Amino acid sequence: MNNEHQVLFDEITHLLRGGNAHADLKKALDGLPPNLRGVKVDKLPYTIWQLVEHIRIAQWDMLEFSKDGSHESPNWPDDYWPKELAPKDDAAWDNSLEQIDSDLEELIEMVKSEDIYKKIPHGDGQTILREALQAADHNAYHIAEIIMIRRLLAAW
Repeated sequence: MNNEHQVLFDEITHLLRGGNAHADLKKALDGLPPNLRGVKVDKLPYTIWQLVEHIRIAQWDMLEFSKDGSHESPNWPDDYWPKELAPKDDAAWDNSLEQIDSDLEELIEMVKSEDIYKKIPHGDGQTILREALQAADHNAYHIAEIIMIRRLLAAW
């Protein structure tokens, strides 16, 4: 890996893990009481659980698209948003967070080991770089929503 690529890789990794301008998911969820995972704040469309699941589903889709030409994305928007307000149990919550972490690490490994500028063969112009930046942008947006909900619930 040349120095320019290493600098870019380090910056993308930092951004994916919760760059300078935003909190990461772990920080956004740290200390969240389990009973608040499914609370819907008046006039806001989603609960914290729905946002966590949406992050999981969308990030998984971006990762799978990047590596598998036979991957079929879920139907937008219905299959990207859970209908349940809260996880069915702690295991569902934990499993979602574990998948987010493992998929994120796999995406970071792709950034490190692949030609990030090469077009994905089964795409229509996407690159690993674009998918990684999209995942970082998408996650940061929804993590901010989680923090806002926590503030409105007086739990931040």
